[in-house]
Amino acid sequence: MELQTVEFNVTETAAKEIKRIADENNIENPILRVRVVPGGCSGFQYAMGFDDEISEDDRVVEAEYGVKIAIDQFSAPYIKGAVLDYIMDFMGGGFTIKNPNAVSSCGCGSSFSCG
Repeated sequence: MELQTVEFNVTETAAKEIKRIADENNIENPILRVRVVPGGCSGFQYAMGFDDEISEDDRVVEAEYGVKIAIDQFSAPYIKGAVLDYIMDFMGGGFTIKNPNAVSSCGCGSSFSCG
C-alpha cells in the first residue's frame, strides 16, 4: 500500500511526547490518529488517540522518533497545513493544534469552525 501524505506538521516536542506516552503504554510502533469530528460550540473539534493500523485512504505523516500520524480522508482538508505541538506551562501540559484553516474557535480552544 502506498501511503498518501498531507501537509501536516509535528513539532519535535510533540513527537517526543507521543513517543514517551507510547513507550509508557508499551506501544512499539506508535500511530497517532488525528481526526476532526463534528461537535463543540464552534462546529468541529479535534480527536486524537493511538491506533493499531493505517487504512488505505488515510493520509500519513511520518514524524521524528518513529511516530506516524494517521489522518482520515474526511479530516485531511480541515487540518491541511496545521501544526501539532505539545505545550508545557504552569497549568500543566497538553497537545495543541495550530490550524490555519480555522476562522474562529470557542473560548476554551477545543472547537473551531472553518470558513
